[in-house]
Amino acid sequence: MDGVSPRRRLVALLAAAVLVLVLGGVAVRAVTGGPAPAAAPPAPSPQQPGPVLLLPGYGGSTSSLERLAVTLRARTGRDVRVVRAVGDGTGDLTAQARALASTVSTLIRGGAPSVDVVGYSAGGVVARLWAARYGGATQARRVITLGSPHQGTEIAQVAQELAPDRCPTACQQLAPDSDLLRQLPQGAVPGPAWVSLWTSRDDVVTPPSSGRLQGAMDVQLQSVCADDQVQHSGLPDDPLVAGIVARAIGTTALTAAPGPAECEKLRRAGRPA
Repeated sequence: MDGVSPRRRLVALLAAAVLVLVLGGVAVRAVTGGPAPAAAPPAPSPQQPGPVLLLPGYGGSTSSLERLAVTLRARTGRDVRVVRAVGDGTGDLTAQARALASTVSTLIRGGAPSVDVVGYSAGGVVARLWAARYGGATQARRVITLGSPHQGTEIAQVAQELAPDRCPTACQQLAPDSDLLRQLPQGAVPGPAWVSLWTSRDDVVTPPSSGRLQGAMDVQLQSVCADDQVQHSGLPDDPLVAGIVARAIGTTALTAAPGPAECEKLRRAGRPA
């Protein structure tokens, strides 16, 4: 007798058998390479145009953007969509940016190579939030802002001071020097090509020069058509705006801001077909 009980001998034999099976499995995986890892989703390709997304301003109204979408579809042949605001469009702009991120991610997973984003008024700030915090800078090809209060608007500041109960979260966030604006990168987030359009006659974004965005192609409408009288609410319906946006989302690279010599050409390109 070797002094080892039958029970211990059985346990030892089972352990050895398990070890052989484990080592055998390792050897097979080493030879075959194991199961192939799941394929990663394709990376967005900013050089290839995908859907064009129009973002509404404060309050979430989309009627003028729907008309702009019709014009852009007719003039460019692109897939142009209006993104509905969360709630009534006066809540936290960060929630609007997260909703945009979800919409874009769905499009990218569905095969879109990239997106172009046009943000009207507060929608331009939403686009900046999305680009800076939610991956938009790697998904967008072009970002165009229309009369967006990039440095805030004094009207929101006055509302916050005189009637705080009538200045909801988005209103507070659009006041100059708000926490949200201070925490954003001060210029255009690297990645997409940025264009900022604004009118010197803006009666909502005050001062109107708040529509400028550092690092973007800056286009004051009156520098293109000196007689352009459009105010804030009329920006999405202005033929000059539509013509510039149609060019900005085109397939050719953006090289220079348009000038007076192109005024009538751009207006014609921005009128409904």
